[in-house]
Formats: sequence, structure tokens, C-alpha cells
Amino acid sequence: MTALLVVVGAAVGAPLRYLVDRAVQARHDSLFPWGTFAVNVVGSLILGILASGATAYAVSGDVTALLGTGFCGALTTYSTFGYETIRLLQQRDRFSAMLNVVASVAAGLGAAFLGFAVAQAVWP
Repeated sequence: MTALLVVVGAAVGAPLRYLVDRAVQARHDSLFPWGTFAVNVVGSLILGILASGATAYAVSGDVTALLGTGFCGALTTYSTFGYETIRLLQQRDRFSAMLNVVASVAAGLGAAFLGFAVAQAVWP
């Protein structure tokens, strides 16, 4: 049952990642990977909420498997983040590459912390 929940979540998260990435990137005329940045930050926020909810026993293991492992696992993408950072370095855009690393890590951690804190306020 848990594996099926992960598959269902991933079946929604993967195409959504692609669609959001393309929509966000189409709105920006730069080499910076705004689409990947956006999905990774949103995924971190959702995971922060789920982690806090699971800690407070307000979110079940099934929901965590569906949304955390399946949906967020497919929505977020560390491999694309790494690839796009290397691509920026290959194009000699060192500033954007470093900005991608620093901003992605800081925003991802900040979003996860925010999600955790908001969920703790809802599920004490």
C-alpha cells in the first residue's frame, strides 16, 4: 500500500515539476534556473509542514508517503539543481552558479523551517 501511495504522489509531482519549471522559466530572460529554484523551495516548504505534522502525530504515515516521499520527491530535484549549476559554470557565469547554490540552499532551508514553524502553530 505504501509503495502505491509513493507512486501516485510521484505521478502527480513529476509532471507538475516539469510544467512549473517551464512556466516559470518562460517568464524570465536569464540563464538562472528560476523554475528549478521555485519547485525546490515549494517542495521544501511542503516537506517542512509534513515533517512537523508527522512529529505532532497530526499527519499519518500514509499522507507522508503520498505527499512527502512521492509528491515532493518527484517535484523537487537535486540532480537538476546540480546539473544547472555545472551548466552555469561551463558557460562561465560563475556569479549565477554561486548565487544558485547559496540561494537554493538558503531558501530551501528557510522554506522548510517556515513550513515546520507554521505547522507547529497549527498542530501544537
